[in-house]
Amino acid sequence: MPNPSGALLKTIAVARMGTAVFFILFGEYKLFGSGFSHGGFQGYLHGYIDASAVGFYRPILAGVVLPHATFLGYVVGAVEMFIGVSLLLGIWVRPASVLGVLHMLSLTLATWWQVGHSVPLWRYFGAELDHLPLLFLFLIFYASDAGRVWGLDGLRRT
Repeated sequence: MPNPSGALLKTIAVARMGTAVFFILFGEYKLFGSGFSHGGFQGYLHGYIDASAVGFYRPILAGVVLPHATFLGYVVGAVEMFIGVSLLLGIWVRPASVLGVLHMLSLTLATWWQVGHSVPLWRYFGAELDHLPLLFLFLIFYASDAGRVWGLDGLRRT
């Protein structure tokens, strides 16, 4: 298989840095404001548990996550901030991408039934357009070792 072109790797680097900005913003409001961890996250969890999470995921959300929602709300913010800073600086991009995939899978499992039951299959995927494209970006960042171009991962290996 031929090596990817410089233009492709630079495009992936730009996408990596753009995605980083989103995750820094997502993490910032969760870490430095109290609204998410002290009520907001619990509200989301109740909605997921009551209506939108897939069946096997509901007990995990109800029995593991909800009892520790305040702490885990800050953990979610820290994970999102780590992903964002990592992607922006291009350091530890592969571990951050694995975390990103797991985070997007978790959100997809928590919101899958949001459109209801017994609707056409395409509606479930359509409702996940804020999670699935990011999941695919994380897979691309991992597979391409996206921190090598315009990132500290590239400097660490030279």
